[in-house]
Amino acid sequence: MEMVAGAGLFRSNYFAHIDSGKGVGPASTASSSFQSCRSCLNEFHRNASAFRSAGCDFSNLVSIGDSQFPLKASACAPGTRYWNSTAKATGNGAFTGGNRAEDMNEALSTVLPHTVIDKDSAAFRAILAAIASVALALEKQRMHEKTDVPVDALRQGRLVESRLVYRQTFVIRSYEIGADRTASIDTFMNHFQETALNHVWMSGLAGDGFGATRAMSSRNLIWVVTRMQVHVEQYPAWGDVVEMDTWVAASGKNGMRRDWLVRDYKTGQILARATSTWVMMSRKTRKLSKMPEEVRAEISPYFLERSAIKDESLLAQKILRLNDNAECVRSGLTPKRTDLDMNQHVNNVKYIGWMMESVPPAIMDGYELASMSLEYRRECGQSDVVQSMTSLEPSISDAESGEGSNGPSKSCHSFSKEGASPSARMPEMKHTVADMSYLKFVHLLRMENDGAEIVRGRTCWRARNNPIPLI
Repeated sequence: MEMVAGAGLFRSNYFAHIDSGKGVGPASTASSSFQSCRSCLNEFHRNASAFRSAGCDFSNLVSIGDSQFPLKASACAPGTRYWNSTAKATGNGAFTGGNRAEDMNEALSTVLPHTVIDKDSAAFRAILAAIASVALALEKQRMHEKTDVPVDALRQGRLVESRLVYRQTFVIRSYEIGADRTASIDTFMNHFQETALNHVWMSGLAGDGFGATRAMSSRNLIWVVTRMQVHVEQYPAWGDVVEMDTWVAASGKNGMRRDWLVRDYKTGQILARATSTWVMMSRKTRKLSKMPEEVRAEISPYFLERSAIKDESLLAQKILRLNDNAECVRSGLTPKRTDLDMNQHVNNVKYIGWMMESVPPAIMDGYELASMSLEYRRECGQSDVVQSMTSLEPSISDAESGEGSNGPSKSCHSFSKEGASPSARMPEMKHTVADMSYLKFVHLLRMENDGAEIVRGRTCWRARNNPIPLI
């Protein structure tokens, strides 16, 4: 809405959306603008009696829907105003004229019956009041259209299932894929983290921390993950749309479990499942903390007793600790400043990249990660130097693991050769991997200076293009 200097005229950009009741923009925008104008034009009708009492002629009006609007108000002699019909509409419905000198001259030179209104008259003041009302109403409508939209709609996320599950969609971007044009495990992990944080925000619990609630922030408490398990059935490709659900539940007295379920948005096929366990730590002392009752009261109404990974025995499996005789070792790994999160420690997603640094290239080329279990032992800071270690899992059989609907199948193999040194087992692996559908490894990230454990891991890898689903 703008006033034309020196003429007392006004014009609204809303009219650019209207052409005989049809918008030139999106239907929703045109419809909203049309309804806005209709409601605002009623301001003139409410003041029409004051206009007519002064002898104003309203015959030269443009109709919009079932409402009318004066086409143009032009200036004549000093101290007077009158209505005329010299304004014209363009093909897209926008009014021309009203702010150009030639329009004013044309209006003054056109011989048309008109009603002269004194600028000090009640009718003129009523007209100005009506114009001000329309301007105010249009400005309110503009602000309403700009702000009265669920903010999380921009993230493509929403709460479902009685507001207990947060659901968000993602498009797999070009920078989230590898050489095979499919997403990586890092992509899933980043999306897990994003949906978890958005879930806290959308539920109205977010404080000023990294996913911390208001009660946690007031006590300088933060969340830290202690265990993570991911099973991937299929990696989405570049441009695919995935739909991710996440929810929370209790885990013992002082912990919280968070699960994820990933589907193909178009087909509904399950792509991945994940579960994790979280506890609280003091931001200042960096020591673990019990869950305060105030925090429990905040989060417990959002608990949903549902497991993404059904086989609980898989969650309880211990991960063996590697010793100094690990078969593959990569040393000298250092965090970058960009690897730190808001809690001032290395983000847990970065650990996965460090684990992959010590996986043999033959595995990375011929296999894809099918499942992963992680046990987080301590945090890592920017000044730490990390060593990554990987070995084939020493057990000979996975029969104890079972064939649960959400666990690895018995075709997932590890190697054992009594009396063989680690250096002897690696050549064995290179000659045998072509015959294996699945391989299992154990991993360790530790401090290079004192050997303190950071993360233990177990991974299961399947041959690329293997049609056998893991879960």
